[in-house]
Amino acid sequence: MRLVVADLACRRGVRLLFQGLGFTLEAGRALIVTGPNGTGKSSLLRLLAGLARPEAGTLRLDGAPEPEDFAEETHYLGHLDAHKPSLSAQENLAFWRAMLGRPALSVGEALEAVGLGGLELLPVAVLSAGQKRRLALARLLVAQRPLWLLDEPTTALDVSAQARFGELARAHVAAGGLIVAATHAPLDFGPSDALDLGAWRPARALIQEEGL
Repeated sequence: MRLVVADLACRRGVRLLFQGLGFTLEAGRALIVTGPNGTGKSSLLRLLAGLARPEAGTLRLDGAPEPEDFAEETHYLGHLDAHKPSLSAQENLAFWRAMLGRPALSVGEALEAVGLGGLELLPVAVLSAGQKRRLALARLLVAQRPLWLLDEPTTALDVSAQARFGELARAHVAAGGLIVAATHAPLDFGPSDALDLGAWRPARALIQEEGL
């Protein structure tokens, strides 16, 4: 598969975050998106996930059944972990596995992979922030979707958990998957391209910041 973005513009409220953005991401590669706060990293992921509409431009995933409407081909992981606190880790993950379809790892296998083996029966409400984030990452493993959209995926993870997730992400890329990740921290996801959204800010925003 190949993700193709052309002449993309994004507006949030009255503010134009970026315009003229274009890139191509081939299967088996990750795109690491950086830039100062407010440049549109999270907004770009929401556009790719189909949760918002672009101001201009086109998005398509070549090789998908519907290249220009490819939400069913993506996993989206935002800032919120999207858990039901009263349910156990196992119950939360089983819900997502059933809802997302295209089953991959079992619930137990996914929990082991992210280091939550033995905690599957605990209510999510009693898990630490890092454990909740690991549970959210486990959703990526229970359903087969080629494009992972990750917004600050290592938030709240300790060094060991970051390394473990890095291995999982590299395995996804090595198997021909694609990853677009917004981050302020270094990420090692294997063969990667870089995108600095700060370079795509509208000219007016640059003038204001530089006091011209």
